Amino acid sequence: MEVIKTATLANLEVFSEVLQNLAETDKDIMVVTSDSRGSGKLVPFGQKYPEQIVEVGIAEQNLVGVATGLASMGKKAFAVSPACFLTARALEQIKNDVAYSDNPVKLIGISAGVSYGALGTTHHSLHDYAVLRAINNISIVAPADNFETAEAIKQAAEMKSPIYIRFGKKGMPANLQSNEVDSEFKIGKGRIIQEGTDITFIATGEAVLPCVEAAKLLENEHNISCKIISIHTIKPLDNELLLATATNGKPVITVEEHSIYGGLGEAVASLLFQKGFTNKFKIIGLPDDHTVSGSQNEIFNHYGISGVGLKNTALNLFNL
Repeated sequence: MEVIKTATLANLEVFSEVLQNLAETDKDIMVVTSDSRGSGKLVPFGQKYPEQIVEVGIAEQNLVGVATGLASMGKKAFAVSPACFLTARALEQIKNDVAYSDNPVKLIGISAGVSYGALGTTHHSLHDYAVLRAINNISIVAPADNFETAEAIKQAAEMKSPIYIRFGKKGMPANLQSNEVDSEFKIGKGRIIQEGTDITFIATGEAVLPCVEAAKLLENEHNISCKIISIHTIKPLDNELLLATATNGKPVITVEEHSIYGGLGEAVASLLFQKGFTNKFKIIGLPDDHTVSGSQNEIFNHYGISGVGLKNTALNLFNL
């Protein structure tokens, strides 16, 4: 079963291209950056639309404040900054100025998760889902591939409520979805990547790709059929899809580039447990640990967020 449609564009590059296309005909599109124009792939945007980009320097709290002011005046404000700083240093501004005050700022967390690799824990954002899930009136989205990225940005531009969108750095496939599946992208609704009958992987963001790799290994080596769901929207959660999926009673594995505390896994576990489901269940993410340093791939491999690692997790779950 062919699933990965080849391409190696980083989702951030797709974000930049889509934003440029939108800005060409919509002068309300505004970008605010915190010394992150280069890392956010926004140099071409600034060159094309210098009147629609604001640079505040390394001042994430100001970044959110300026974006909030623009949004309150009817602009479609995209606040772009490294996720680790945006959702920690500027958390009070996100809570009060954006969410509490209902300003439709589009918060873009770049180089998220462990994308900064060897720079270590200070530059990892393994807390962002958890802290933002606890704040009312903000959606949380982590696209898995180029297609989800493009659709997320187009839909976010038209939203009248706050949203946080998270991106990593590495090249991702154009579209992870199987040719045999046809489910649209809609913020707030999960996306079925491939159908399967024996086990379900529920993942978000760049952690969806290792699930696809694991599913191929499980099918080829063990004749195990895997369903894969991209829960690109962590809040609001697609309860309907998740509950419908769990009714088969088969094992469920959640996978995320985030702490195992407060993220996708705990959200899904809470939903299923409260609804009375007893499926075998495993949360895969970053443990409560001094996170190892290395490239994103090295860190993923260390914590089992890889094709082989997830294959072994699935086999262990079957044998429990």
